[in-house]
Amino acid sequence: MNKNLKHIAIIMDGNGRWAKERNLNRTAGHEEGAKVVRNITTHCSDLGIKYLTLYAFSTENWSRPKLEVEFLMKLLERYFRSELLIYLKNNVKFKAIGDLSKFSKKLQSVIKDTEEKTSSCTGLTQILALNYGSRDEICRAVKKLNKQNLEPSEENINSCLDTAGICDVDLLIRTSGEIRISNYLLWQSAYAEMFFTQTFWPEFSTQELDDIISDFGKRERRFGGI
Repeated sequence: MNKNLKHIAIIMDGNGRWAKERNLNRTAGHEEGAKVVRNITTHCSDLGIKYLTLYAFSTENWSRPKLEVEFLMKLLERYFRSELLIYLKNNVKFKAIGDLSKFSKKLQSVIKDTEEKTSSCTGLTQILALNYGSRDEICRAVKKLNKQNLEPSEENINSCLDTAGICDVDLLIRTSGEIRISNYLLWQSAYAEMFFTQTFWPEFSTQELDDIISDFGKRERRFGGI
């Protein structure tokens, strides 16, 4: 494993289109996508990756059809209840980022419980971006700065972000063929290497991830230098 690859972030896109191609409901795509989350998480854990951040639900996703949003909320709750043992078995620590206050008290409780029960795990940290938008995160960070009467330095802003204490993104991947980062980890991805694949998320495999990681290792990262 490339020792410079510590943090992978993924925009898991294409669940709905994957389902549409198969004449299935969009919900079937989300169900299948949840299975891939498990596969990719355990694979990254095996590879020795330190952080894996997955874009699970954005601040803009509330505008989707009501029934789909309701399904996604139930799917998230089911996911946490079913994955807890997988986290513990693989020594994976779980963390949520985003404005969780918009979720039901029940879902908030399940998220908090999962964080607490995996807090002593020392392997991969899986981070789910939930009701997350980078602009919203930065606005909330500015409010924290003001409340704490801190100067808006790079170090202080970092400390007030949802990802405080977590290293910047090294590798950012988006599935489904879209070539944009959709308000995701804008601050943290300042020098990330970016990969865009045509593969829909439900078809994204550990082999394709390995191929991307291999390509990442061939890139020269200069961070503004020469």
